[in-house]
Amino acid sequence: MKNIFKKLLLGAAAISVMSSCSDFLDQSSPSDIPSETVYNSLDYANNVLNKAYGELTVDQTYSQYFGIIWNTNSDYELIDGIGSTAEDTSSERGNMNYNQNPGWASLARAWDKMYNVIEYTNQIITGIDNGNLLTDESASVRSEAYRIKAEAQTIRAMVYLDLIRNFGDIPMKIEPTESNLSNAYLGKENRDVILDFLISDLEDAIPNLPYAGVVTTEHITRGYAQALLANIALTRAGWAIREQSISGYETASTSDAQYPTQRPAQEERTTLYNTALKHLSDLITSGNHQLNPSLANHWLLVNQLSLDDTYKENLFEIPMGLGISSELGYSIGVRISGSSVQYGTKGNSSGKVKVPAPYFWSFNKYDLRRDLTCAPYYLKDVDGVIIEEFDGNKPFEIYVAKWDIRKMSEKWRAIAIATGNAKWMTGINVTKIRYSYVLLMYAEIMNELYNGPDINGPAGLTARQALEKVHTRAFSAENQPIAKSYINNIPNDKTSFFNAIVEENAWELVGEGYRKYDLIRWNLLGERIQKMKDDYIAQISEYPIKLYFKYKVDNTSIDMTSVQWYATAEEQADLASAPASEGWVSKTFWGDEARTSNKTNLNDKLPSISAGLNSTVINRYMMPIASTTISASNGTLNNSYGFSN
Repeated sequence: MKNIFKKLLLGAAAISVMSSCSDFLDQSSPSDIPSETVYNSLDYANNVLNKAYGELTVDQTYSQYFGIIWNTNSDYELIDGIGSTAEDTSSERGNMNYNQNPGWASLARAWDKMYNVIEYTNQIITGIDNGNLLTDESASVRSEAYRIKAEAQTIRAMVYLDLIRNFGDIPMKIEPTESNLSNAYLGKENRDVILDFLISDLEDAIPNLPYAGVVTTEHITRGYAQALLANIALTRAGWAIREQSISGYETASTSDAQYPTQRPAQEERTTLYNTALKHLSDLITSGNHQLNPSLANHWLLVNQLSLDDTYKENLFEIPMGLGISSELGYSIGVRISGSSVQYGTKGNSSGKVKVPAPYFWSFNKYDLRRDLTCAPYYLKDVDGVIIEEFDGNKPFEIYVAKWDIRKMSEKWRAIAIATGNAKWMTGINVTKIRYSYVLLMYAEIMNELYNGPDINGPAGLTARQALEKVHTRAFSAENQPIAKSYINNIPNDKTSFFNAIVEENAWELVGEGYRKYDLIRWNLLGERIQKMKDDYIAQISEYPIKLYFKYKVDNTSIDMTSVQWYATAEEQADLASAPASEGWVSKTFWGDEARTSNKTNLNDKLPSISAGLNSTVINRYMMPIASTTISASNGTLNNSYGFSN
């Protein structure tokens, strides 16, 4: 029998994997070595750990699925399927618009690969616990064994969190598979039970992990484990759609009658907030991670595949491989349309993830993050020269500027050219948590615990001060008064400050895989998606039909400071009459559909975005378990939330 479920839970001891770090390449399979040898040898134990890291770099885990595609749709992060393509349930275009289909082949692929990672980590943890390394006479050997185990515990927690956020209740497997398969076929466990276990397990692991600097941020560090624990605690305290009602939990006012959206009661949430706050405060006061003062430099380093050893803003980067793995900058990023001498035949960025016009318009015009995140232009080759061109009439198809081929290295460019017309892999690491997110979580928790933003906390920061660090970093020195005025004018009540955190989360993190899951635990996913649609309808008549701007002196790059995004009708008329010698270029941008009968964006595309979220079951953001996985489970698994098996 073709036993997919067996493959899923047995693990992939013989699966070949690829990774960017040479440490993670060409390792012997752990199945080739007796287990008693593996876990009585640091080298062999590290070998299995490298296999776990390697599995994080494939398309079905973090190179594509959980690194890019499955993090959509939020309010401001849209899969590239709108209009009729949003109904294509055989691809991500339908499934990420919440028109989910248990027959979508990617579901089983993701499930299998993520459980392969879990199997490796289970082998490591159990093997080290049952071996001789933890009792070795050498203190250095014992310390290294604890470190290997703690890294495995943290990887396992990370993978389980991402599975839970996408599938809900899932099998909880924390031991290696027995040869007789006695523990291979497991039913679902309540997600809260799994999350509670992960919190406890991470508390065991954290003291045994080194800080960044002792190891690079391409390895699990203490800071990342602390931030991950806090994120798990916030997820555990947050709202979630349930397979059935849980007694004593709060039920949301907008909730499905059969599959309620619930969260724990206040007392339990407070305990979880305090647990998260303790670890975030330890992380912040350690001083090991900081904000890079220049956000532009931060993204340059990311694109250059350079680890930031000065500020270490990225707490953990899944190590990808140049030419081997990662579609950051290919499936998401500034688009180059077609062949070019500089960047090869293929071009890049299918625009798998885009952001909508209301997101662009949500920024303060002096916020540097607007142009570092939103690329309402594309690149094209004109007689061997790459120029920037504004797209026309695409309010839901703004590219994500954080990843940009022009910032990448010459090594990357050589690979893109040599690859020809095939897809190439950028090697850009997938960042799991940035320090800015640590500060935003801290601000959120302090505001919740103290009913407002101005009480000093254990990290020596108020919620307002933590938010200020993130917000003011995004403004130039001359515009700091504008940024600080915004922070100071946020009212000091809990609700107003929470709303400010929701907005800051978008300005800082869109495109990086955080927002969808935060909106879910805040029970704001549907509300914020609707707000985006309402904002579009309200703003469409205000979007510039003619966009006036200047090119820089090289005549290839748009001078973004010159773009008249906010010009009034009178100002635009003045610009239109400007002599050509002034250098103004007029382009039709959003089109005039608001003034004519041609309203495709309004009447076709807008309603299709995330249309499946509430169409069958209210707040059904969960993925179904694949039909093939269910059929191979020996009757232990079934779908819920109204999905068929």
